[in-house]
Amino acid sequence: MTMDYAQDLQDLVGRKAVDPNGDKVGTVSAVYVDEDNGQPSWVTVTTGWFGNRISFVPLQGTYIGGDEVVVGYTKDTIKDAPNFDADGHLDRSEEDRLYQHYGLSGSAASMSTRGDDFERGTASQRDTTSRGRTKDDAMTRSEEEVNVSKRQTETGHARLRKWIETEQVQMTVPIRREKARLVTEPITDRNRGAAMDGPDLTESEHEIVLNEEQVDVEKRVVPKERVRLEKEVETEDVPVDESVRKERIEMDRDDAGRRR
Repeated sequence: MTMDYAQDLQDLVGRKAVDPNGDKVGTVSAVYVDEDNGQPSWVTVTTGWFGNRISFVPLQGTYIGGDEVVVGYTKDTIKDAPNFDADGHLDRSEEDRLYQHYGLSGSAASMSTRGDDFERGTASQRDTTSRGRTKDDAMTRSEEEVNVSKRQTETGHARLRKWIETEQVQMTVPIRREKARLVTEPITDRNRGAAMDGPDLTESEHEIVLNEEQVDVEKRVVPKERVRLEKEVETEDVPVDESVRKERIEMDRDDAGRRR
């Protein structure tokens, strides 16, 4: 398969490519045609942050809507497709892998979309064309699917702040205090010797030291606990309510006017 720019497909190259959900896929960079019959079969789309990844997307189901090229597969499907070098050639094994990934069957000729049948204009113009008679003996029924993604947004900040506050501490501390008291005891055989020691009549003094406990207060810094911030995740079920469109196919019978 060689790369060729068919005249009627020139409008694709350089356009922004989006999937059926409207999500941006990348930019169309080339159209690949079949070597055997010259029919266009694939488009390459540059993807990634810097456009350095080339993804192959079937041309079937692709149309131009406004200024964009709408491809027939979702962004995630295209992202997971086998990646090959966009060197202007796809060999049969590479193409078979692409067919398998996109759920397609058949040869490149049967899968190709002719350039003069390629729809241009708006999506409504494409719908009008699809309702006309074609040479194909089968219809393709499509439907919209809801693709739900999640993104992380900033909801606030949490920080630790430390400050000093002063509070009064009151407590009761017992202390001991010595007091003097007069004790009189009678003369007995036990203390008689001490009582009769010395002159009979004298003048004298006797002194004792009285003590008491005093309260001394000192303060020291003592570590009490460690405080840090941690994040925890809560899971909440958020309902998603979206309407999707589905194509329906029925058979008209001309003979009895009945539908089945």
